[in-house]
Amino acid sequence: QVQLVESGGGLVHPGGSLRLSCAASGSISTIYVMGWYRRAPRKQRELVATVTSSDTINYLDSVKGRFTISRDNAKNTVYLQMNSLKPEDTAAYYCYADCYTTRGRRDDYWGQGTQVTVSS
Repeated sequence: QVQLVESGGGLVHPGGSLRLSCAASGSISTIYVMGWYRRAPRKQRELVATVTSSDTINYLDSVKGRFTISRDNAKNTVYLQMNSLKPEDTAAYYCYADCYTTRGRRDDYWGQGTQVTVSS
């Protein structure tokens, strides 16, 4: 099994910053992709940012220039630095990983979610 544990969410004012962390653990052989998705009330889940094993990074257009994704391969941990936060960023943020396990199976894994609220 693979487990993803997120932390770092909270309540901030517009223009503030938060840093999310996600640590993967368990029977991991290879992590091909790690990243973050979010789901806001009355909206579909959307990709926020991902980083691949070859260091290819993709961002949601609306967060480009404000959010930065990074990865510590030795710790199997991914981070999301969020600056200049807007009320539109309010959502539950979910960590995502595409992993190959030591038992030879490749699957997608999800964290439990961490809430980010941006409000005056």
